[in-house]
Amino acid sequence: MTAIIDYGTGNLRSVENALKRLGAEYTVTSDTGIICSADRVILPGVGEAATAMKALKGTGLDRIIPALRQPVLGICIGMQLMCSRSEEGDTPCLGIFRADVRHLASPAVAAGEQIRLKIPEMGWNSIFRPGGESSCRLLAGIEDGSYVYYVHSYAPDICEDTAAVTEYGRPFSAVLARGNFFGTQFHPEKSGGIGQRILQNFLEMTGTCRQYPEK
Repeated sequence: MTAIIDYGTGNLRSVENALKRLGAEYTVTSDTGIICSADRVILPGVGEAATAMKALKGTGLDRIIPALRQPVLGICIGMQLMCSRSEEGDTPCLGIFRADVRHLASPAVAAGEQIRLKIPEMGWNSIFRPGGESSCRLLAGIEDGSYVYYVHSYAPDICEDTAAVTEYGRPFSAVLARGNFFGTQFHPEKSGGIGQRILQNFLEMTGTCRQYPEK
């Protein structure tokens, strides 16, 4: 069973619908006991980082989530909250991924001039693996250059946990992976067949994992 964490953010329905299409067994919950005992966990989210972190702290989930040993997938703000810090509201986050989250336009420079970006980025963009290859289980069967759907103004920097990259003004982490934790800055539940394959890859992950492997 997959637990979708409900902490007062949006996009729960779209994630639910995506799992229904895949025939997955799931529950939407804020109950820490159910979350801890689930086979896998999804941390969704849209909105603002400081407000979302406040919601996690209010339920104690800020302590529960980093200690989970089953596969965990953060989506959009959910992945940002799993990073070290967000520039949005100067917000300390969960510290699972070793990346800071910055506004897409800070900086976005080309030929010495500030790029005029349309923010938020809304629409389709492509993802690429650093170095052209990745062992990330979440991306099994996904080709470089595949298009996924974004709605965001902030994104994590490139770091040692980066499994895929997108460029919008500057390169940023499209997918992060560390131990049993995974994250997508894009919305796989809105990304057609590519997103469906990514979610299916996640649903096929089972068992407990060592959390923070040496790299």
